Amino acid sequence: MKRFLFAAAAVAAFAAPALAADLPPRTYTKAPPPYTPTQAVYNWTGFYVGGHLGGAFGGDSSLGGSDGRFLGGVQGGADYQFANNWVLGVEAQYSWLANNNGGVVFPGGGSVVTSNDRGLGSVTGRLGYTWGPALLYAKGGYAFRDSKLGITDAAGVPQSFATTGNRDDGYTIGAGLEYMFAPNWSAKVEYQYYNFGKTTFAAGSPADVVGASFRNDEHTVKAGVNYRFGWGGPPAPHY
Repeated sequence: MKRFLFAAAAVAAFAAPALAADLPPRTYTKAPPPYTPTQAVYNWTGFYVGGHLGGAFGGDSSLGGSDGRFLGGVQGGADYQFANNWVLGVEAQYSWLANNNGGVVFPGGGSVVTSNDRGLGSVTGRLGYTWGPALLYAKGGYAFRDSKLGITDAAGVPQSFATTGNRDDGYTIGAGLEYMFAPNWSAKVEYQYYNFGKTTFAAGSPADVVGASFRNDEHTVKAGVNYRFGWGGPPAPHY
């Protein structure tokens, strides 16, 4: 019995290396890379429409006075993002103004000059720089307004008059910050200055107002929301 066990052990000892040589090589699996969350991709290229609310304030020498007035309006435009972080665009905007009916009483003849700016509009170019969901931009271009000018005597009877200067066409400049807070939606705050030149009352007006001049400018502050359709680039998902 001892001889048999010894012989079996010897056979097993010699057979083990041969069996190991016949086994396939062990496969090693590379560890997966560490998890990194997907980065949000923001793209400003595309068309947009939106609305805004805010206030308007006439300049110190404005006929309508410097009292604040409520405004509300709409805007629409298109942007194109290039060179990674730069955004070039064009925008049309119109704001309705609360009635102000500013009046100036002239001493002597007692004429009352009234001015009512009912709306402000603009067509501007925009140039901005974006990082992530934020866009800082400057804008400038053509401006127009809907205004009404009148003169009455001390008794309130309308008087004829004549003016020189362009009252309803001018230029505008401004700057703002826009933030993409959800897919296809952005919010903005903006300052915009409008200048429509100077109005001077000419001959043919009541004698006490002839030669009087007034500036026609407005300072506005607005907050708005835009819906962005997207065009020519990937959407702007948020993760």
